[in-house]
Amino acid sequence: MLHEHLRNRIRAEYLEMPGLRLTFQQVQRLCGIERTVCQMLLDSLVDAKFLYVKSNGHYALLTDGEIPYPRAAKADLRPEQRFVKAS
Repeated sequence: MLHEHLRNRIRAEYLEMPGLRLTFQQVQRLCGIERTVCQMLLDSLVDAKFLYVKSNGHYALLTDGEIPYPRAAKADLRPEQRFVKAS
């Protein structure tokens, strides 16, 4: 199937170039594909958890690690200080 070939091509581009971030338009130009097909392919790669869309609209490899994860709260591990009232 032609779409599967194009999907594999997009996957290959991201796997061959770690850190690659492309906009929708850049992916469309790179692969030379029509807008609707391009959007369908990118959506399917996002649904498959291969890519994610950054807040600036760039598509990046999910394993690049820039997805914000909840951070654990920092514990206050300083020793407890007792205050003695001066007389």
